[in-house]
Amino acid sequence: MKLAILSRNSSLYSTRRLVEAAREAGHVVRVLDPLRCYMRIASEGFAMHYKGKPLTGFDAVLPRIGASVTRYGSAVLRQFELMGTYTPNPSDAILRARDKLRAHQLMAAEGIRMPVTVFGDNPDDTSDLLKLLGPSPHVIKLTESSQGAGVILAEKLSASRGITEALRGLYANFLVQEFIAEAKGADLRCFVVGDKVIAAMRRQAPAGEFRSNLHRGGSAVGVKASKAEVEVAVRATQVLGLGVAGVDLIRSDRGPLVLEVNASPGLEGIESASKKDVAGEIVRFVAQACPPKKPSRTVRKK
Repeated sequence: MKLAILSRNSSLYSTRRLVEAAREAGHVVRVLDPLRCYMRIASEGFAMHYKGKPLTGFDAVLPRIGASVTRYGSAVLRQFELMGTYTPNPSDAILRARDKLRAHQLMAAEGIRMPVTVFGDNPDDTSDLLKLLGPSPHVIKLTESSQGAGVILAEKLSASRGITEALRGLYANFLVQEFIAEAKGADLRCFVVGDKVIAAMRRQAPAGEFRSNLHRGGSAVGVKASKAEVEVAVRATQVLGLGVAGVDLIRSDRGPLVLEVNASPGLEGIESASKKDVAGEIVRFVAQACPPKKPSRTVRKK
């Protein structure tokens, strides 16, 4: 298999591990900065170049697209798809996962349980919007954020109202959710590959913090997800159309609730905590799922 990895930095842990795993399995692998890929789009076919040379012949592409380059990175990935290259995480699925509002609507429509969430636009509706949610504390999240950035805990109703009004003044898009107190600052990251949870870790927020992200100082230990947690993690991944995802769950009194589905989950924390070869599992899944190469609509020189 000839594999491309879309990543802005080849030295990042996740990218390096995927390269190592692919080469150990005997595959040819190349890391491509998505911002250096550029495209020709025409009715007679598609073409893509990288640093002055054509990109052709790839069987599969693994996207490691950061939130800051979602728009351009997903366009590059879509071009690969149109040229006949397989990817476990299609461009449209990544866009669905990155938009928290859209992802929540799609999962709720399929009966996947999440913290109660409200969304509105007009400042005149703020009081009634918060009544729809229920009593504070509330969690306020920007709809396009990652690694715990843009997530705020408002402990009082007045704080929820003030933060909501401030964010509206900045023309930010955000959700407001119920706070699950019984979780006590912990959540569960389930790493889904295909239809399986191949690894899981429990993350705990540090003292004085409610966000358990490792980038925010949280700690992690490997755990075995329950049957219910595995089921909801796999279902959430499939609803959004992803083949590889990190699903963040919170353990509540009413069962596991989905917080977020990450389309480019980091490997360092989960591999360290679970002691599992997550990168190897991803590469094996891609190699098995990659269909026979079909003729692409790539522009060919006469």
